[in-house]
Amino acid sequence: MSAQEIVQRGLYFEEFELETRYLHRPGRTATEADNVLFTTLTMNTQALHLDAAFAEAQEPFHDRLMNSMWTLSTMVGASVAQLTQGTLVAQLGLGDIRFPHPLFAGDTLYTESVVTGMRPSSSRPTQGIVEIAHTGRNQDGTVVATATRSVLVRRRPEGTS
Repeated sequence: MSAQEIVQRGLYFEEFELETRYLHRPGRTATEADNVLFTTLTMNTQALHLDAAFAEAQEPFHDRLMNSMWTLSTMVGASVAQLTQGTLVAQLGLGDIRFPHPLFAGDTLYTESVVTGMRPSSSRPTQGIVEIAHTGRNQDGTVVATATRSVLVRRRPEGTS
């Protein structure tokens, strides 16, 4: 008996299922270092992310906020291993991005994704377009971010199942 080899990958177009909710685990606990590094790497000088004394004096949160683009990036990144690792051709777009509640250092971000649409590509017969709705929640279940994403993914190679 030979050992079986399994390579982790995302889903081929045919493996996505409409309205299926994918829960991406583990969650990711946000740190102050994440916030400062991401904010400075992206040249964002917003004091609400970098200046504790300034942020503490601001209504209504009195604390530094996690950079919302960190939250969005981490949400999308959390979905990669389960959905698009090795099968993604291109990210086509992001839309309807919302941050209804802040995320703070020390909060844990949990991400889930729902496939809301899919169709074969009309110009690329070996690929398909998948629409995904991402939702990020903190450790209390409060929605901190939502976004829709359109991705171009590979179709299953012929002769594989």
